Amino acid sequence: MIVKTKLYVPHVTKSLVSRPRLIRKLNEGLEAKLTLVSAQAGYGKTTALSEWVKQCGVLAAWASLDRQDNDWIPFWSCVTASIQEKIPSFGQTIGPLLNIGTRVSAEHVIKELLNELNDITDELVIILDDYHIIELPDIHHSLSYLLEHLPRHIHLFIASRTDLPIPTTRLLAKRELHRILEQDLRFQLDEGFVFFRDTTDLLLTPAQVTELFRQTEGWISGLQLAAISLKRSDHIAESIHQFSGKQNHIFDYLLEEVLHHQSESMRAFLLESSILSRMNRSLCQAVTGQQNCQEQLERLEQLNLFIIPLDEERNWYRYHHLLSDFLRHLWSRTDPDKWMQSHIRAANWLENIGFSEEAVEHYIEGKQFADAIRLIEKNPPALMQSKSDALMRWVSVLPEASFTETPMLEMFYISVMLLGGKWGTAFQRVWQTKVRFEALQGKLPDEDWNKVMGNIYFYCGIASYVQNDLVRASDYLELAERYMPEGSFFQVMGQNRYQGYSSNYDQLTLIHDLHAVEEFLLKWIKAWEHKKQYPFIGYMYLTYINLMYEWNRLEEAELYIGQSWGRQDLQPFARIMVQLGIAASRTQQAEGNSKRASELLLQLKSKIDSPDYDLFMSKVAAEQAYLSLRQGSLQDALDWLQGCGLVHTDEVLLSDLAEYLVLSRVLASCERMEEALHLLERLYLFVSREDRPRERIKVLIVQSVTLWRSGQTGTALVQLEIALQLAEPQGYIRSFVDEGSVMAEMLAAYSNVGHDSHIPSTSLVYIKQLLRALNVIPEDELTHKETLTEQETRVLRLIADGLSNKEIAHRLNIKGETVKFHIKNMYSKLGVNNRVQALRFARQLKTLD
Repeated sequence: MIVKTKLYVPHVTKSLVSRPRLIRKLNEGLEAKLTLVSAQAGYGKTTALSEWVKQCGVLAAWASLDRQDNDWIPFWSCVTASIQEKIPSFGQTIGPLLNIGTRVSAEHVIKELLNELNDITDELVIILDDYHIIELPDIHHSLSYLLEHLPRHIHLFIASRTDLPIPTTRLLAKRELHRILEQDLRFQLDEGFVFFRDTTDLLLTPAQVTELFRQTEGWISGLQLAAISLKRSDHIAESIHQFSGKQNHIFDYLLEEVLHHQSESMRAFLLESSILSRMNRSLCQAVTGQQNCQEQLERLEQLNLFIIPLDEERNWYRYHHLLSDFLRHLWSRTDPDKWMQSHIRAANWLENIGFSEEAVEHYIEGKQFADAIRLIEKNPPALMQSKSDALMRWVSVLPEASFTETPMLEMFYISVMLLGGKWGTAFQRVWQTKVRFEALQGKLPDEDWNKVMGNIYFYCGIASYVQNDLVRASDYLELAERYMPEGSFFQVMGQNRYQGYSSNYDQLTLIHDLHAVEEFLLKWIKAWEHKKQYPFIGYMYLTYINLMYEWNRLEEAELYIGQSWGRQDLQPFARIMVQLGIAASRTQQAEGNSKRASELLLQLKSKIDSPDYDLFMSKVAAEQAYLSLRQGSLQDALDWLQGCGLVHTDEVLLSDLAEYLVLSRVLASCERMEEALHLLERLYLFVSREDRPRERIKVLIVQSVTLWRSGQTGTALVQLEIALQLAEPQGYIRSFVDEGSVMAEMLAAYSNVGHDSHIPSTSLVYIKQLLRALNVIPEDELTHKETLTEQETRVLRLIADGLSNKEIAHRLNIKGETVKFHIKNMYSKLGVNNRVQALRFARQLKTLD
C-alpha cells in the first residue's frame, strides 16, 4: 500500500524568499534527461523543487522516498503511482508486472515503463525526493537503464544528499545531466537580507546579517535556526558572536536553544512524534497521548520550525530531516523507555490501518519482537516477493531468543545466512535447530511438527552435502521426503536473484570425491525428476552435468542438459538457467559445434529475467570472452577486457573465480604476461586457503599454460605435474583438454621428460588418456590398437553419416540396446568418450578408409 502523501508536492509557505536565480537554474533542467539537486541536509532542496513546480507550470509527478522504498518493487511501484496521480491511465502494463514480485526482472519492468512514457504526449517531469535513502544496487542499475533510454520529453529530477551511485559519464558527455549543487542552493547575501527583512520580525543591521551569513555560509537551515533563536535573545549581538564554529556545531547549538524555549507540552510532542516518517493528527495522538495534536502541528508550521505539510488540507506532515534526526538522537539517549513506548504505540496504530511493514519497523525499534514476528509470519512468501531486502534486514536484527518457538522464522534466518554466504554459522544453527525441535515431537500437532522437521531435515541434507558427507546427506534428504514430500518452501529462496550465486555456481567445487558423488546425484535426480514443482533438482542436474562434462562424457552431459533445460519449474531461477546455458555452450564447443556454442550464450541474454540481470550477464560475458579465445577470436576477448571492469590487482571472491581465470587468459593472450602471472599466483594462494581442490587444479592448469607460453617451460611443467597428481585420482579430463593444442604440447613434453625420470606408470596411463581426449593418439597405440569388429565398424560408419542410435538400429535391423552395446565396446577400444572423438580417432587409425 502506497501512502498518498508521498505523491503530493510538499506545500510551500507564502513567506518564502523569492529566488529567481535558482528557478532559472532549475528551468535549465528541462533541457536535460536528468537534473541532480545535490547538497547536504538543510540547503532547501525540497523547498526549491516544490516552489519551482508551482512556478514552471509543467506536468510534474512527485515521489517522496523513504526507507520502505529501498527495495526495487516498492521503489518502482512508488514511481509508477506518482505518475498515475497526474495521468490516471498510466501504468496499465507495469502494475501487473510489479504485482508478480521478484519473478520479473527490473529490466522488463523498466522496458514497459519506457514504452508507456513514450506514449505520453505532454512534457513530464518526474521528481524523486530524498534519493540518498536508496541503497539497493538493483534500483541503481534499473535507474541507469531508464536514463539511458528515457524519451526526450520526460525529465527526471532527483534530490539527494549525495552524488548518485550510477554511471553518469555518458550523460555528462551528451549534456544530458544538469547539476544543481550546494553553491547553487545556498542563499546569496542579498537573499539573506531579504530573508531577515521579510520572513522574520528581527531588526538586524547589515553588519549583523553579514556576520550571520559568514558564519552559516549561506546554509538556509542555519539561518532559519538563528532567526528562531535570536527572537528570544535579549543580547542579539552577543548571541550572533557565539555562532562561530562548524555548521554541525551551529546546528546542535541552535536547535538545542530552539527546543529549550518551547513549552513543556511542545517539547514532549516534538520528541515523541520525531520517530514518525510522516504523521497526521490521529497518528500523533496515538503516539503522544496529547489531544491537541492538530493545533501543535499547525503551531510548528507557524513557527517555521522545520515541518513540511504534505498536502494542501494540512492533514499530513513530516519533519525536516535535520529536526527529526536531532530529536531522535536526543530522545533515544535521554529517555530510552519512553522512546520504545512511542514506537510501540506507532506500531499499533499503523498495524490497525493496514501498514504492516511500517508497523514491523516500529515494533522492532520498540523491542516488541513477538509482534514483529507475528506480522512477518503472516505471509513470508509474499514478503519475499515484494519486500525481500527489508525482510532480510528485519530477521538479521531480531535477537536470538525470538527464534526459539518460531521454527519457520528460524528456517528463514538460516536461509538469509546461506544467501549471504555465512555457511558456517548457518549450518551450526541447522544442527542446533534439529536437536531443539526433535525434542518437541508429540508436543506439537503432527502436521505442524512434520512441516517443521521436513524443512529442518532438508537443510540438514544440504549441510551434510556441503561438508562432503554424502551418506548422511542422503539420509537427511530421505527424512525430508518422508515428512514433506511436496518439498520445502525454502528450496525456492532467492529464486531468480543473484544472492547465493557463489554457493551454487559450480557445486562440484564442494565435493572432494567425484566418484562418490556420481551415485548420490543420480539417486536424487531419479527420485525427483517426476515432480513438476521441485526446483531444487536443478542443482543436482547442474552438478551431474558438470561432472559428466569434466569426465568428457559429453553425450550424457547433453542428455541431462536437455532434461533440465525443458523443466518449467527451473525457468524462473536465473542462477540455475545461467549455469545450464554455460554448461550447454561448453558441451557444444567440446563436440565441435562452435556456432551453436556461441548461440546458446547469446540466447541467455533474452532468456534470463531477473532484477539482478546485469550481475548474471557479467558471468555470461566472461564466458563469451573465454569461448572467443577457444575459437581464436582474440578481438572479441579484448573488447571484453576493455569493458569488464576487472583488473589483475582486484580482491577476488570465490564466486568470481571463473571471471578472473578468464581475465588471466585474456591478459596472457595480449602478451601482458607479468599481470597474468601475478593474478594467477594470488588466485592460487586464495584457493589453497579455501581448501577447494577443483579450483586449485583449474588455477594450476591455467598457471602452467601461461608459464609455458611465457617461455618458462621448466616451471610450467612443475606446475602441470602438481595439477596432474591432484587431478588423476578424480579423473579430471576437460579441465586439461579445454586448454587445446598447447596442453597437448605440454603433455607430450612432460611425457618425454618422464621416460628418463620419475613419472609413475599410472601417470603415463593418465597422460595417454588426456592425449587421446585431445585427439592425439600416442605412437605406441598406433601400432597396438585393438581391432574393431565388422559390426562395430558398420555402426561407426553410420555414426559418421549422422544417424542416431534409433536410426542405426533400424538400418542394421538390430535392437537399440544392441547398438548401445556396440558403441560402448567401440569407445573402450578407441579410448574415447563420445562420437566426435570416436570419428576423429577412427580416421586417424584409418578404420573408416
